[in-house]
Amino acid sequence: MRPRQWPKNGFVFVAIFFDGQLTNPVSLARVTAAFILLCLMSSAVYLMNDLSDIENDRQHPTKCKRPLPAGELNPTIAAIAAVIFAIGSLVAGYALAPNFALILLAYLVMQIGYTFWLKNVVLFDILIVSLGFVLRIAAGVAVIHVERFSPWLYVFGGFLALFLILGKRRNELVLLGENAGKHRPILAEYNLDLIDRLLGLVTTGIVVFYSLYTFLSEGLLQNNEMMLTIPILMYGLFRYMYLIYVRNEGGAPEEIALRDRPIQLTLVLFAAVAFWILYV
Repeated sequence: MRPRQWPKNGFVFVAIFFDGQLTNPVSLARVTAAFILLCLMSSAVYLMNDLSDIENDRQHPTKCKRPLPAGELNPTIAAIAAVIFAIGSLVAGYALAPNFALILLAYLVMQIGYTFWLKNVVLFDILIVSLGFVLRIAAGVAVIHVERFSPWLYVFGGFLALFLILGKRRNELVLLGENAGKHRPILAEYNLDLIDRLLGLVTTGIVVFYSLYTFLSEGLLQNNEMMLTIPILMYGLFRYMYLIYVRNEGGAPEEIALRDRPIQLTLVLFAAVAFWILYV
């Protein structure tokens, strides 16, 4: 179920935070429920992915230790659990908000397509994963009534997701070397030069689109105080690129967030400054 990757579902809180409703207990409860259901649905997807990639994961230096490729979990039990989690989250999601259930269904269908086809289509394999993060943001919009949420945050979130995904791809190429294609066939279609060029393009997009949000969003105060968060965002990007290029990390963004102290402090500072501007 990969609970270490559940923080990715935290993108569902983007809408409530930037819409100024984080202190609304009803809205917070609804978004928290959506987060839990997203964790169940993503767990179903992770189980499905591991079931389909058992043999490939056994060729990976770290993924071979996962319960399914290591033979510690019965594949039949994993398949049954995946079905229960998927159906259960859809039913509960419909009870929470019908539009939210549609987003969950779209996410599930998209991930099925990724698992059995799109993960082997060059460039689409990274775009489809980033779209999953955009759907998480949309899920947060679907369960509450937003008033000041800006569409620029969809674009910013999508580019931020691409940044993390490309960093992960680069780490896999460096870590696996010539055996990269044996573990994940699509990696044979990439090289470090392409990944580095894409990372440069995406990083620029992140800064530009977030800056446009702080400048142009109609829901923000006219004094443009949210511009104060731009340098914090840039430091976070620079720190993450340092980890990718100097320390050859980036293979697991959620582990970096749990381990790297400067990244943790940057996230806390960004949240604190944005909270002060939006709420205080």
